[in-house]
Amino acid sequence: MDLLQRKDRCRERLLVLTLIFGWCLGSVRCFGQSLDSELTFLLPAGRSECFYQTALKNGSMEVEYQVIAGAGMDVDFIIFTPENIAVVIESRRSDGVHVVEPTEAGDYQICFDNGFSRFSEKTVFFEIIIEGQGGDVGGDDEWTGLEEPDGSLLEYKLDDIRESMDSLYRRLERSRQMQTVLRAFEARDRNLLEDNLWRVSFWSCASVLVMLCVALTQVYTVRKLFDDKRRVCS
Repeated sequence: MDLLQRKDRCRERLLVLTLIFGWCLGSVRCFGQSLDSELTFLLPAGRSECFYQTALKNGSMEVEYQVIAGAGMDVDFIIFTPENIAVVIESRRSDGVHVVEPTEAGDYQICFDNGFSRFSEKTVFFEIIIEGQGGDVGGDDEWTGLEEPDGSLLEYKLDDIRESMDSLYRRLERSRQMQTVLRAFEARDRNLLEDNLWRVSFWSCASVLVMLCVALTQVYTVRKLFDDKRRVCS
């Protein structure tokens, strides 16, 4: 009897491990199909650029943008629905975060306008985070057909493993998104510091040149005052 019970336990463990391994292989394909996207592009002076993002019905779409380089560090920002209705309008902003929910099924239009600037081009970073209804993006289908074996003696159930893996994936994805946003902040601050450094260096050199010119002029003027060319007869 003990031998039969041990064999049954081994079979149950092997079955659960096989299911977990199969889910892990499928999750690699599932995680690679994320609808999230990010892009850094150059917006020329006096022009506008629009991008299209497909959204799910009754889901949510989060758009975050940063102007990381360019004079003024600002752009106009607009989001249009698939019916060409403007749901978000911002003017002359350097950054922003907007959430559209619930979304309609279709292609949303995300536009950046630099028409007010005639000479300065801008470098813009933006990120789009898409979530389906209930906050999941295509992860439920991978669990279809996976059933927990009856009479399992293992401590963890398949549902618990699924919940833990999904929670871990969402947190890792959010960490990746936050790191991307922080890199955009760092790039903007670096460009701003470099621009300020160039201005400080330029005006410092200009001030030094002006001081040298003033000093030479003063020396020349003083020497002219004491330069007596009259001859003294003895």
